[in-house]
Amino acid sequence: MEASALTWWCALLLGAVPFLVHVIWNWNDLRYFTSAKIKSMKKNNDSSRNDGGRGDDNDSSSKGVAAGLSFRRATWACPSSARPSPCFEAEVRRGGRDVPNAPMREATIVACTPAANKFVLQSGGEDFPSMWPSVELVGPSSVSNVEGRQHVRIRAFVLAAANHPKSLSKIARAIQPSIVAAIRSWAVAGTINASVETKNVIFKNICKMFVSMDPSPVTEEIDRCFEGFAAGFRSVPINFPGTTFHHALQCRRKLSAIFREELAKRKEKKHGVEETGDLMNGLMQVEDDEGKQMSDDEVIDNTIFLVLAGYKSTSLAIMWALYHLSKTPDVLHKLRLKTNVGREHLAKKEKKGEFLTLDDTYQLKYTSKVVEETLRLGNITMSVPRVANRDIEYQGYRIPKGWQVLVWIRSLHTDAKNFDDPLSFNPDRWDKPAKPGTFQAFGGGRRICAGNMLARLNLTIILHHLSVGYKWELLNPNAKISHFPHPRPVDGAAMKFSPL
Repeated sequence: MEASALTWWCALLLGAVPFLVHVIWNWNDLRYFTSAKIKSMKKNNDSSRNDGGRGDDNDSSSKGVAAGLSFRRATWACPSSARPSPCFEAEVRRGGRDVPNAPMREATIVACTPAANKFVLQSGGEDFPSMWPSVELVGPSSVSNVEGRQHVRIRAFVLAAANHPKSLSKIARAIQPSIVAAIRSWAVAGTINASVETKNVIFKNICKMFVSMDPSPVTEEIDRCFEGFAAGFRSVPINFPGTTFHHALQCRRKLSAIFREELAKRKEKKHGVEETGDLMNGLMQVEDDEGKQMSDDEVIDNTIFLVLAGYKSTSLAIMWALYHLSKTPDVLHKLRLKTNVGREHLAKKEKKGEFLTLDDTYQLKYTSKVVEETLRLGNITMSVPRVANRDIEYQGYRIPKGWQVLVWIRSLHTDAKNFDDPLSFNPDRWDKPAKPGTFQAFGGGRRICAGNMLARLNLTIILHHLSVGYKWELLNPNAKISHFPHPRPVDGAAMKFSPL
């Protein structure tokens, strides 16, 4: 009898678990689509009484809801090694341009055309404010999360500190010694993991520029914490031990504690602000319209977010430049020829302890095209999260208030409608500008990345030093590519590296 009861309970559990998983996975469809269908049926019944049963086939209030829910979960259904664009293209062919709900998340519409992306990104915070998985993770006071005047003043500071020509000129001089030293060490090693090494050199420079920290056990701990912290941005926001999101929150709290201690040290120093002109001290001096300076929490939130933004995407872009140049020797040969004129000039400057100036980088026209093509095909930024602040009409569709709107950037850069032969690495395509709205490597609208010129400067400088003095070859040219949360070869772009 006991054995029979045990068998019955086991059978019940085995049947219940898949059922519960199915309900959780499809919860948003059940919740929103059923509601929309009931409303639509009710409206059609009402209409049939008034117009002889015709109904309104163009009713956008139900059409918009149904459109957003009629899709499968393209990004979640794709394995991490599969290129996500075909998944989206299949869904678009199946029913339109809005895509799916993520499991256990709010209902989502995905914008993936130039016009739709522009509509969302340029509408501003009034209609489509930022919407991250967790305010605590991003930081309630960070520039990525705040709106209105607070966003304007922080963004203005970042633009002045990291995008203004005067600042970029200083940065160009400051970052090159460590870049040159790092590249030389790669040649000595003979083989490198490009993903790791590019991250190390950019992270070192960002720590120095943003918080005046030289390599130490503290920066090693910061590096480890940022790795865990960054992984949480694209994770399902379930704060439960063992989840990626839970670990990300723990890393975020450790980073907050480290930078809070650094901030306290600076406040103890009478002339600390004048002595170190880094980003953290700059944030300490930012004032609002009433002359009030940032709180400690505001300084820490923005320091954490800007350090992450400063090194993560740039280091990945450099890795992709190495990767694509290795696979397109004709492009690398042309890059060497175009920069060969500057090799003697560079050698003379290095003997004097000098490096490329900002004005020098402006002369590297072909290098600039390689940078743009790397940013396009590298496709570092997957999407930009927004949320509808109210019911919004777009081309006859209704975006309901409270729905997440994901501006999907990756598909733009690999769409044959936007770029000829989009999967080929062809810097010469930048002889003419891209079609309007098709190149959004740094986002768009009021929140376009405030450090976009700093990222381009880093890429230009390191590509120049690489092309005039070194050669490299991928060890696994056919390695699979993982696309989530950021695209990279699964082996980290392992390569042989040596002087020319």
